[in-house]
Amino acid sequence: MEVKNICIDDFYYPLKEENIAKFPLKERDRAKLLVYDGKEIKDEIFSSLPNLLDKNSLLIFNDTKVVYARLFFFKETGAKIEIFCLEPVCPNDIQLAFSQKKEVSFRCLIGNNKKWKQGNLSSTKQHNNQTITLCAEKIEQENEYWTVRFSWNTEQSFAEVLDLFGVVPLPPYLNREACEEDKQDYQTVYANYEGSVAAPTAGLHFSDKTFEDLKNKEIKSCFVTLHVGAGTFKPVSSQTIGEHVMHTEKITIGKEVVQMVLENIDKPIVCVGTTSVRTIESLYWYGRRLFLDNCAYSEIDVKQWEPYEGGANVGVKDSLRAILKTMEKEGIDCIFGQTQLMIAPSYKYRIVKGMVTNFHQPKSTLLLLVKALIGDDWKEVYKHALTNDYRFLSYGDACLFLK
Repeated sequence: MEVKNICIDDFYYPLKEENIAKFPLKERDRAKLLVYDGKEIKDEIFSSLPNLLDKNSLLIFNDTKVVYARLFFFKETGAKIEIFCLEPVCPNDIQLAFSQKKEVSFRCLIGNNKKWKQGNLSSTKQHNNQTITLCAEKIEQENEYWTVRFSWNTEQSFAEVLDLFGVVPLPPYLNREACEEDKQDYQTVYANYEGSVAAPTAGLHFSDKTFEDLKNKEIKSCFVTLHVGAGTFKPVSSQTIGEHVMHTEKITIGKEVVQMVLENIDKPIVCVGTTSVRTIESLYWYGRRLFLDNCAYSEIDVKQWEPYEGGANVGVKDSLRAILKTMEKEGIDCIFGQTQLMIAPSYKYRIVKGMVTNFHQPKSTLLLLVKALIGDDWKEVYKHALTNDYRFLSYGDACLFLK
């Protein structure tokens, strides 16, 4: 499989600290927007996006909501322990975990773990004339991760507890502590379902005014949910991508989304963010499996190298119809599961015709995804952005790529 021999060093570019946006612009939609349609590069402002899209376009957004997943505790010695909640263990359903009261277990990364040799940690806050105590107990270790059991003394949900005790989990490359403004800035205006430890950052540029302008132009939109995990920041440390283990993320897709994609499959389908891209392309591979298995129901579970392993070719419309047939047969309105999909050069996009995205880190899997859409021109695009003072990474400027 040639894709596994791709060298990650080919996706390096010189990103300096001064190119990284440490804070967002005060007005979300005033960010720069680099537009590339395969022919020329144009410099625009993000608020002009509705006028740059074909009126027949379908925009697909990821409506996940960032949770305040970083927790800080202090031992009696004064040692500061950071616990970064990654994914639920008991219960292992994200929405169930955040609705739990009294107790929940999460897979976590622990900072300064050497100072936490034994015993439980606790932290106390005053809220609505109540003294709330949150306790953390280490259960077991697996590689660099720990299962941590959290318990608290009130009837609040774990989501509410995190809102009170937690800190916005800013990306490590920002090299700063989260501030109060980040609670609003590091969240899309359409965030709905709690579960991400990182924002789908392309969506941060959309304002209420942008949505109003999209509606006025009669551009259609719909929402999927992919809960972004900490693995999104994991660099490719191996020489070739074949040795890299792609992170797995939870996804939810409603029946109405599948119907809209099928109805608009011959029109421009533009995904907002790489998370939406991976979710929508995973939809095809899920439907392909249902089609080949004669619509036997199973949860979504798209593997890293699935697109590159050959096998029977299935048309996109047949794939989507197989999903709808299965949903109707099972009487379900949403499909759930996970994706580990690796989109890399040589990948053939089945559904996505364009994307709105930010500028990504050097040698990241997200650059592989971009090259799969626009080819080697990604180098000219990034060179143009660097020489024209575009702001990079999570709080930076945006791109619109159209096939």
